[in-house]
Amino acid sequence: MDGVDAVTENLPAVFAGVVFLLFGGRLLVWTCVRLALGAPVAEGVRAGTAAALALLGAAGSLGLGLWCFGRI
Repeated sequence: MDGVDAVTENLPAVFAGVVFLLFGGRLLVWTCVRLALGAPVAEGVRAGTAAALALLGAAGSLGLGLWCFGRI
């Protein structure tokens, strides 16, 4: 396989990995800032539940991003 084919085949994994890492990182930072300020993470939901679900989503997204880069 030449270099062009390798880039063409890996480009979707790189794109997906970047998107997952950016989303997960941003969600993690946003959730931590909201918790530090004492502001609600989600409206109408208990603070502990909302924080746990947001952190779980951030960790899952970061994990998927790392998995995408691991497949390259």
